[in-house]
Amino acid sequence: MKTLIVHAHPEPKSLNSSLKNLAVSTLENAGHEVQVSDLYAMKWKAVVDAADYGPHASSPLQVARDSGRAFDAGTLTPDVRTEQEKLLWADTIIFQFPLWWYTMPAILKGWVDRVFTFHFAYGVGEHSDTKYGERFGEGTLAGRRALLSVTAGGAEPHYAARGINGPIDDLLFPIQHGILHYPGIEVLPPFVLYGTDRMTDEDYPDVAKAWEQRLLTLESTEPISFRRQNFGDYEIPSLHLREGLEPVGRTGFGLHVRG
Repeated sequence: MKTLIVHAHPEPKSLNSSLKNLAVSTLENAGHEVQVSDLYAMKWKAVVDAADYGPHASSPLQVARDSGRAFDAGTLTPDVRTEQEKLLWADTIIFQFPLWWYTMPAILKGWVDRVFTFHFAYGVGEHSDTKYGERFGEGTLAGRRALLSVTAGGAEPHYAARGINGPIDDLLFPIQHGILHYPGIEVLPPFVLYGTDRMTDEDYPDVAKAWEQRLLTLESTEPISFRRQNFGDYEIPSLHLREGLEPVGRTGFGLHVRG
């Protein structure tokens, strides 16, 4: 297994950094290849701008079109090209980050914004009356798997169906479905640690044991059964889920998960 770990925490002594380091050692000791993109250590540039696209930047800037032209021409900046090459190398991607203000840290969102360019992560495939591009289950990154490893400061009940923060599956849906499933990645159930603001050194061995177990079972873990766009569940071109496919009483984001 070839694993890319994309790590987003500024403190090398943090819980997130410890989980990243444990992932590297656990996977390498099991015979797997690992690369790490430590975004803060890399001083990753988090904002998209015309400099990303060099001679293919238009005025006014058109991010989607210009990023696609630069990708096609091979003139994206070296840092972006390197991250794209890592994604194509990997068969598994782990995203390690804290949940800040109900989403990923800005530096990680900036990694997505810059690396998932037009013609690389989206805007690929046939667009017609019967197929709306290769996305949501198809695409450039199909055949790969991803796992979110997330730390949350709040207690687990806060992220339950009736919890004040909302269900964790809903909070992670834009990342898991909208960013990862979109270009074809299969998404594994997330590894979420709750109440991490109050975690002590004495708690860590149990956390480490649970994380190691998840890491060593990545290849056998069933992915979340997100519906695929072009395989009959959705009307095209409206992209509405066909009537009658949803389990009784299910609404919202859950409509897009089979079973």
